[in-house]
Amino acid sequence: MGEAQVNSQAAKFLESLAVESSATRFNDNCSNCRLGAFCLPLALRHRELDELERIVQRSQPLQRGQHLFWERDEFQAFYAVRSGSLKAYQTSHEGHEQVTGFYFPGEILGFDGIGTNFHVSSAQALETASVCTIPFDAFEDLSQEMPHLQRHLMQLMSREIAEDHQLIALLSKATAEQRMSAFLIGLSSRRGRENLSATKFRLSMSRIEISNYLGLTVETVSRILSRLHKQKILKVDKREIEILQKDVLKETAGF
Repeated sequence: MGEAQVNSQAAKFLESLAVESSATRFNDNCSNCRLGAFCLPLALRHRELDELERIVQRSQPLQRGQHLFWERDEFQAFYAVRSGSLKAYQTSHEGHEQVTGFYFPGEILGFDGIGTNFHVSSAQALETASVCTIPFDAFEDLSQEMPHLQRHLMQLMSREIAEDHQLIALLSKATAEQRMSAFLIGLSSRRGRENLSATKFRLSMSRIEISNYLGLTVETVSRILSRLHKQKILKVDKREIEILQKDVLKETAGF
């Protein structure tokens, strides 16, 4: 093979890498992300989107069990989930874990550190997950130029606070069956927001984590799922869930 032909093939190879890299960057930005409607204000213009792109950081995906941040870590950023799922939890003085939330694509986590300058919970991947990191200082500076960006952040924080209050009310009054049914309806609604199937999905969290979150025993969670399966309200196959009678499940949850 002649030197000219080798150089020609090398040039084509490098060109293909450049094209692939460019396409990856194009498909990886906020304007092309299918979750943009959930994470970002719809009023953002192209120039503003470019400015936001400048501060958003993307890293290698988290593997199952890997932590995004730890309780008491210094607060520097909040995070938008792009794929996969994570759980947030706190650890008691005795070393017991309390699950405080689950996060799915299009949802934001890490707000817990804004008021204290450190995270009050840890965040751990339940499966392979990718996130966008938004440094808070840079976001604050950008918000001065784009007030609607700050307003959108406050709306997201407000939604999280409202969901926390709903959970507190659920745990304080509801029966075990109501808690479990409400949890499944909540997962269904959140998947619907992502334009995914709201009736058929896989639980990324274990029954132990669900029971911890809902303040129930593992046996109770398993018993309720079995009962809903026998009543043909759900179809349960290990972690695979299919909601067969959503209206009945809502009624059971007390909605």
